[in-house]
Amino acid sequence: MADGLNEARALRVAEIMNDYRTLQLHISEQKVDVPPEEAGEEGYRVMRECFAAAQSLLSSNFNLASIQSQGGNEETQKVQLQRIILDSSARRFQAHKIYLRIAAVRRWAINRAHVLRGQKPDACHAPRLQSANDLLREELANVTDQYVVSDLRAADIRAGHWLDEDPSLSIILSYIRSQS
Repeated sequence: MADGLNEARALRVAEIMNDYRTLQLHISEQKVDVPPEEAGEEGYRVMRECFAAAQSLLSSNFNLASIQSQGGNEETQKVQLQRIILDSSARRFQAHKIYLRIAAVRRWAINRAHVLRGQKPDACHAPRLQSANDLLREELANVTDQYVVSDLRAADIRAGHWLDEDPSLSIILSYIRSQS
């Protein structure tokens, strides 16, 4: 039975997709110059992983066959919109997780540059560089799946979005695994 919420669902798709696009833009803005001799540093390794994950996410296709059907009735549209909400929610979740990780790396790189002040790393820098590395590891450890979904939900609530059919974390993770 049609429930009259397809306009709300369509609006929700647009909101989620806009967030996803914005996150991808913010991710691309986080790039920092990597001194060739320091490319093996943990933060720069994580940065490369994040950019590769963001590129992979951008290049992944949406499975149109999963939502295409011959019928155009409201019930069919409802199911199609719900599937799109799930897919776009999963993509936004992944992009937000990447963004939180890459933002931590950018802070690490700024801290590192502040410690080094244009010099090559040596023993006198070691304690402060280790502190920056420890802080990076702590920040990365705090970017849990639960934190990411809670952060997104809090932003959606602040914006007053309709969330009645947003998928739970377990559904998002299951969907992501099924797409791999």
